[in-house]
Amino acid sequence: MHNLLLKWLKHLLMSLGALSLLATLLFIGGNFWVLATTAAYIERQPQQCRPAEVGIVFGTSHWTRSGVRNPHFHARMRTAATLIEQAQVEHLLLSGDNRTQAYNEPRAMWRELYRRGVASEQLTMDFAGFSTYDTLARARDVFQLDKALLITQSWHLPRAVFIGRALGIDVTGCVADDPTVAVGWRLKLREWAARVATLGDLYVWGREPYFLGTPEPIELPRRTPIDLILPSLNERFSPP
Repeated sequence: MHNLLLKWLKHLLMSLGALSLLATLLFIGGNFWVLATTAAYIERQPQQCRPAEVGIVFGTSHWTRSGVRNPHFHARMRTAATLIEQAQVEHLLLSGDNRTQAYNEPRAMWRELYRRGVASEQLTMDFAGFSTYDTLARARDVFQLDKALLITQSWHLPRAVFIGRALGIDVTGCVADDPTVAVGWRLKLREWAARVATLGDLYVWGREPYFLGTPEPIELPRRTPIDLILPSLNERFSPP
């Protein structure tokens, strides 16, 4: 009986060890896959980001839990406003959580960008961007986007770009980092785990967004041929 118990315990420990090794390999391999397949679509300087008609800004809290201004929020707003100012994007889709009347990420983004000089007609709010997946699924199915520039932090962009391209949207990423802010290990670990969970969302259990609703395509002002010619003429004949 004693030998049988030891044999069973040995098999149990071996099985647990094999499962732990498999989980570790999946964790590392999943992260490597997401990072490797998205690196070519991400630019770290706003002036190098690939132009797109619409940029998607991912929501986050305006304030941290300690009651100070969230540097990630302001880095995203600063980068988005710069892209508008440099005419690299024409319109911004502000997608975030609006779980209560007191917590409204899209409205906070709208106010901050308007304060930074972005015109109201260049801003569209998505109040059901409860997650990165929801934001991108709604961008495709509700706002009818087939191409977009994603604006968020460097640790978040690989997952966002991976999801967007897996959903069939031609997305690229524009890093919105604050060089004075260090990313904590808890945030990094959470993002590493989220990347692996994303693979399950996309390829295993077929996740659906929490809420879709009816299509609301973003309508951009149509450019006439003269609108496309004038910028090049201005550059050609402007004084040195």
